[in-house]
Amino acid sequence: MNSHSQDSPTKPLSVVIAGGGTAGHISPLLAIADAITSLRPDATILAVGTPTGMETRLVPAAGYELATIDRVPFPRKPSADLLKLPGRLAAAVKQAGRILDEAHADVLLGVGGYVCTPMYLAAWRRKIPIVIHEANTRPGLANRVGAMFTKHVAVAFPETRLRHARHVGMPMRKAIAGLDRSADRAGARQSLGLDAAQPALIVTGGSSGAQSINRTIAGALPALAEAGIQTLHITGRGKAVKNDDGAPLSAHGYHQVEYVDGMENVYAAADVLLARSGAATVSEVAAVGLPAVFVPLPIGNGEQAMNASALVKAGAALLVDDSALTAEWLTSKLIPLLKDQCRLAEMASKAKGLGIRNADQLMADLVLEAVSE
Repeated sequence: MNSHSQDSPTKPLSVVIAGGGTAGHISPLLAIADAITSLRPDATILAVGTPTGMETRLVPAAGYELATIDRVPFPRKPSADLLKLPGRLAAAVKQAGRILDEAHADVLLGVGGYVCTPMYLAAWRRKIPIVIHEANTRPGLANRVGAMFTKHVAVAFPETRLRHARHVGMPMRKAIAGLDRSADRAGARQSLGLDAAQPALIVTGGSSGAQSINRTIAGALPALAEAGIQTLHITGRGKAVKNDDGAPLSAHGYHQVEYVDGMENVYAAADVLLARSGAATVSEVAAVGLPAVFVPLPIGNGEQAMNASALVKAGAALLVDDSALTAEWLTSKLIPLLKDQCRLAEMASKAKGLGIRNADQLMADLVLEAVSE
């Protein structure tokens, strides 16, 4: 457990944090855990996830103990799985209860994902205070259930409709929240192998990559190179982009990597970021003041377009549908933007005006407030 043996005037605080499945849940979970331990060095933190999520790798790597419970997906349509749901949920609630009891939990914080529903139900039965953080504009089922049991509910986006919600922003790593883009730009460009003087476009489809974005970039490379724009293309693990002959894609000023460790360098080095509009990316771009072109994921419930809407409305970002993102669009819209320093500075300033950098601390305060009540 991530506990510290410093004397504390009160009983050591035991915090259980549930969430996982994707980096979008795990990053805020870890940021809040760090903020709690800096406020209360006596606190013990136990994270709870499922055995198959990214948390099994990321949580121990961050120095926190992880417990797991069975994943209980909620079937969307009537099926045999639906008949098994009550039994599976009851078993998971039992596992959750055992974890809370063994940790002597003073408070449960949930950030969303399959693991949270059984944890909320088990905590509610034990009258353990519950705190919720919802990262998306459209709240997930687990957090909608959890919000029935507590008034300590926080959201990353003001548009999110959830009972008792207060807007705190998205908890993020200190390296991103504290980034000074202009001061860190030269070092970041050097570490990513980019030219210090040329305009830089950085493209990412997220950790799993985005085939449609990768294809469009491949088609627009000659125009980008001709315009004197350097491109860093983060393709996603196992998604390297190749020519028809199977050789890696290449052009003047074009750099391709599958993954970058530490997005703060990307944010400092880029003049414009072209990316999907996941909740974390949108919140981080605003916090650091980076002009962006968002290409929402074309599947799902339209949540990614909603995530980006405030930045787009403010003139801090552009939004283009996945189907409309073509080499022609990049040539006619993106290349002129990359060469317009005044417009980029204006977009950066508007983005920063909407960014929240201290959401991790606001969440730590909310956790302590729930315990003290």
